[in-house]
Amino acid sequence: MGCLEFPEDFVWGCATSSYQVEGAVDADGRGTSIWDTFCKIPGAVYAGESGSVAVDQYHRYVEDIDLMRSLGFRSYRFSIAWPRIIPDGRGGVNDKGIAYYRNLCEALHRAGMTAVATLYHWDLPQSLEDEGGWTVRSTAEAFGRYAEVCFDMLGDVVDQWITLNEPFCSAYLGYLHGIHAPGKKDLSSAMNAVHHLNLAHGIAVKAYRSKGLSAPIGITWNPQAPRPATLDPDDLQAAKFARAFETEVFINPVFGLGYPEVVTDALGVSFPVVLGDMELISQKIDFYGVNYYHEWPVARDANSRFGYRTMPTWQETQDMGWPIVPQGLRRIILWLDELSGKLPVYITENGCACEDRLEPDGRIHDEQRISYFERHFRVCKDLLDSEVPLKGYFAWSLLDNFEWNYGYSKRFGIVYVDYATLRRFPKDSAYFIRDVIAGYGDCTC
Repeated sequence: MGCLEFPEDFVWGCATSSYQVEGAVDADGRGTSIWDTFCKIPGAVYAGESGSVAVDQYHRYVEDIDLMRSLGFRSYRFSIAWPRIIPDGRGGVNDKGIAYYRNLCEALHRAGMTAVATLYHWDLPQSLEDEGGWTVRSTAEAFGRYAEVCFDMLGDVVDQWITLNEPFCSAYLGYLHGIHAPGKKDLSSAMNAVHHLNLAHGIAVKAYRSKGLSAPIGITWNPQAPRPATLDPDDLQAAKFARAFETEVFINPVFGLGYPEVVTDALGVSFPVVLGDMELISQKIDFYGVNYYHEWPVARDANSRFGYRTMPTWQETQDMGWPIVPQGLRRIILWLDELSGKLPVYITENGCACEDRLEPDGRIHDEQRISYFERHFRVCKDLLDSEVPLKGYFAWSLLDNFEWNYGYSKRFGIVYVDYATLRRFPKDSAYFIRDVIAGYGDCTC
């Protein structure tokens, strides 16, 4: 087994998102987001928890940057909270919100790190949801205005831009399955959300290009490409449809391939496309990001809503119940590498939820997470050896944090957070990644 050696210019980073870590939801003019509202719905979130305090990075970002620097990270991927910048979704700009993110980026630069900003990681201003949210075109247009404000006021301190994080989750978990904010359950609404999220991305990229800014801009997906459970033609077809429905409706339009007809034909739905939309969505991007955690087998199921269902697996699972399938990452990246014409790619999230325990000596021995990272790092090395333009890797997550509808019951961090005191404790996995970044990945051989 080869050792974990990466190119000198390979970007090692870690990632978080605004609602999951910042807290301070009522501070300095921030408006209300759909997650503030969703967390107040009885039963929507584990134990009625919320991100109102989260892990208080809003007040502790300097401490967290020092921690990242001590672990050798070269880049931090964070998200900008739309309600901090434009509290009502459209209209007046909140100067204190701008100042917070400028201070964050400047502190990263002083630490020798780059700032990778995601414009949208699910915290839509509630006022826009009251008007229909992502089911209506006006939200995409409002996003374009919000993006322009960020480009104008933060463009000199952000080193890399990501328009959307996982539009799959925004559209399907939020408007189809109802397990994420805003908690809707309607197929037509979800399909509208798919298109308007894609449109928002295109509007933002077009606006960015018009400003002549030079930092790279792209988008992050969590591509689902389930493998067929068997070689039965029905299962092969089920896997093909699952990939189209769960992934190609987001990826294909950005790459200029339009919406997959298999989805519209099978479901009898349509996307609210207006003349010129598809050209707008397929604006040139500089890279794409992949968030990867697991892969499932699927089989044909005529009785299920979409004609397929996930099947049991033999693999070890992490604390989310997800099977650990490192080679699924390889399959995803190789597919997208061909589809994109070898566009640069970053793994913008990858990580493992574990039942971590803080020992009396302040240590957390998270062996399963170390094994998870090590096996996925090996896939990354294999991809580089295959001449895939993989430019960097961002571990999810820097910190234990608010895990959406799971509240604080699941821990993804490489740094343990004592939620009673908010003290940070690096886990063994953090020190493992530190060794890999420093060029001592051979310590695992």
